[in-house]
Amino acid sequence: MNRLQQLLKYVVSDYLSALLSWACFYIFRKLYIEAQGFQHIINQIESKFFLGLLLIPLFWLVIYYASGYYRNVFRKSRLSELWQTLSNTLLGVIILFFALILDDTIQTYSNYYISFIILFTVHFSLTYIPRLIITTRTTHKIHRREIGFNTLLIGSNEKAVEIVEEIENQPRSNGHKFIGFVNVNDNNGFKLAKYLPHLGSLDDVKSIITHHKVEEVIIAIELSEHDKIGQIINKLIDCNVVLSAIPSMYDILTGRVRMSAILGVPLIQISHHLMPAWQENIKQMIDIVISFLALLILSPLCLFLMIGVKLSSPGPIFYSHERIGRYGKPFTIYKFRSMYKNAETNGPELSSKNDNRITKFGRFMRKSRLDEIPNFFNVLKGDMSLVGPRPERKYFIDRITEKAPHYLHLLKVKPGITSWGQVKFGYAENVDQMIKRLKYDLIYLDNMSLYVDIKILIYTLLTILRRKGV
Repeated sequence: MNRLQQLLKYVVSDYLSALLSWACFYIFRKLYIEAQGFQHIINQIESKFFLGLLLIPLFWLVIYYASGYYRNVFRKSRLSELWQTLSNTLLGVIILFFALILDDTIQTYSNYYISFIILFTVHFSLTYIPRLIITTRTTHKIHRREIGFNTLLIGSNEKAVEIVEEIENQPRSNGHKFIGFVNVNDNNGFKLAKYLPHLGSLDDVKSIITHHKVEEVIIAIELSEHDKIGQIINKLIDCNVVLSAIPSMYDILTGRVRMSAILGVPLIQISHHLMPAWQENIKQMIDIVISFLALLILSPLCLFLMIGVKLSSPGPIFYSHERIGRYGKPFTIYKFRSMYKNAETNGPELSSKNDNRITKFGRFMRKSRLDEIPNFFNVLKGDMSLVGPRPERKYFIDRITEKAPHYLHLLKVKPGITSWGQVKFGYAENVDQMIKRLKYDLIYLDNMSLYVDIKILIYTLLTILRRKGV
């Protein structure tokens, strides 16, 4: 199952459809709206036509990407695909109409209506038909069990057996490919062992998901095991899997859920997505654009800071260290060095207001958060976002989760250069302060939107200008 290959099918199809629809629309305008002959079109073809063939398809790909169309290439509904294609086409045609068509020379205003309808009809038809073919073929392969998603079952007795029998006995597959189960309570004689291999206990679930490349997890525990639901959710909250549960557990599950009935097997799907797909994709595009522009515009300032760091104390210009990112994936964060060399020879330690490990120049940078400018490289690499909970070291995460296990919910999103916790609370000097700051970041997760991100960026900018950093 090659996800990249499947994604390319949709992208190439959409690109060629957009190119062909624009070419057809261009010919239509010349033949009928401007009433030119076909031979005249060939002789007088404009350079704008070739520019349009280059740029218009790219414009459509941006529209589709921003709407979240390319997110789940193997899990598409043909009905929702119809609606999404209609809405995307309407939005794109409106933009093109006002940007490129409205200034055309016409004989009557009815030509505008005709142009709009023709462009919409041609583009929608040429886009949706190939999509429908690709999606239908993929759906049939899933039904025939030629394509499946590695699925892990949490549970080991009656409920788990019921869900396995119901799914496996369906005449058409819904894509679940069971690779085994894990038990919740330490008891013997698992009834599910007759159907699936026993892979371990709940404590092993993360390593099992990684080793077996699990894509979906179904929670099917007994009523006597419901006290473990919080522990199960916390174990899986930072795993990049589709998480579902049997419907009888709906009233005890927290978070944003949506009911989904797949071929007669209803499951509650617990969503990892805290923002609508289109907002999440626009957020990512804003991250890339602003980070690129920031590094470009601030390059003279970066040169000054590099010289300042080098002259302030012996040691490297940049500070790099491992942090924990989305879904618990480690990454290397970059900053301008603000402390003396070998400042952590005694082990990991949080900085404080009167920290004697910070150089004079480092204190100046921290006041305006200039030391974090290299974080924009992390954003361009995809490890971070402009707005999100600040990334921490595993050493401190382990100590935070001992007192506040719900910290792991922050790993559902990319860490950020700035956050609401950073704006409201500031830098934390110890684990207790990190836990106090945690509540602001959890509230941010429940209210994630482009509007909230913009507000946080504005407040961060004000903080920098007022030099209120630590």
